[in-house]
Amino acid sequence: MKDAALKPDTQDIVVEEILPHAPETIWKALTTGELIARWLGMPTSGFEPAVGKRFTFKTTPAGAWDGLIQCEVLEAVPNERLVYSWQGGHEGNVGYGSRLETVVTWVLSKAEKGTRLRLVHSGFVLPRNDTAFRNMGAGWKKVVPGIGAIAAEHASSKKRN
Repeated sequence: MKDAALKPDTQDIVVEEILPHAPETIWKALTTGELIARWLGMPTSGFEPAVGKRFTFKTTPAGAWDGLIQCEVLEAVPNERLVYSWQGGHEGNVGYGSRLETVVTWVLSKAEKGTRLRLVHSGFVLPRNDTAFRNMGAGWKKVVPGIGAIAAEHASSKKRN
């Protein structure tokens, strides 16, 4: 029991959607830098779906934080699972831009009418990451359904070319 008291309270964001596209189409949207930037709404630099690959997202800076989110691919199983670290913020910031060390997990599975896409963004330490947890929780709920629209656009533009 003593060890449990020492463990920080963490929370996870979980969003699940069934998208009317094949897993391969959704995978492409999750693993193509240009498409990630579109559905996430942040510039992406250096992304490749390869374990150990480091990349960044850029968002609005705050206080001592430059707005860069440092990431590393931890797992990549084509058309099934993508996991990456998500670190940003600064120790000196409170609220928006506080230190954040989390993990994003995408799981794709076939569903009757397409692909079940499950996002788990884990490791929000509360109360330190309250603002990020609240803002990103709302944000992911808007972003995840939008992945299907970006995937569909990309797939139809490939068919025309």
